[in-house]
Amino acid sequence: MNESWESEIGGLLAELAEVQTTLLGVLEEKRRLLVAGDQAALAAMAAREQELAERLQLCHEQRQQMLSQASDAGLPSDSILSLSEHLPAESRHRLQASIREASSRTRLLQHQCLANWVLVQRSLLHLSQLIEIIATGGRMQPTYGKGSDRVAGGALVDQAA
Repeated sequence: MNESWESEIGGLLAELAEVQTTLLGVLEEKRRLLVAGDQAALAAMAAREQELAERLQLCHEQRQQMLSQASDAGLPSDSILSLSEHLPAESRHRLQASIREASSRTRLLQHQCLANWVLVQRSLLHLSQLIEIIATGGRMQPTYGKGSDRVAGGALVDQAA
C-alpha cells in the first residue's frame, strides 16, 4: 500500500476525532440546558447539532468511498481497521491507535445520547403525571367506572370543586 492510503485514513480519523470531541461538548451542554429547562438555549443549539450531523454524514460518506476504492484495489474493504492492517508497521500502529480512540469516543457518545434521552423521557413522564393530577383533581380514578363518584373539576385549579 502506498502513502496515500495512510494520509486518507489519517485525514478521516482526524476529522472524525474533531467532530466527536465537539459533539461530546454539545451533548454535555445540552444536558445542562435540559436540567435547567432553558428552552430558548436548547432551540438555539439545533443549528450546531445539524452542522455536526452533516459533518458526521460526510465522514461516513468519505469512509464508504475509501472502502469502495480499497475493494476496487483488491484490499480489505469491510472496515477501516482491516484496511489499516495492510499499512507499514509504524503507520499501522499509529492509525490503529486512532481507530481505537474513535471507537471509544463513539461508545462515549452513545452513552451521552442515552443519558440525555433518559433525562427527556423522565421529564415527559413527570409532565404527564402533572397533567393527570390537574385533569383528575388529584383523585385517583377507579379502573372501572361502576360506583364512582366523579367530580368534574380540578381541585388544583378550581378550589370550589
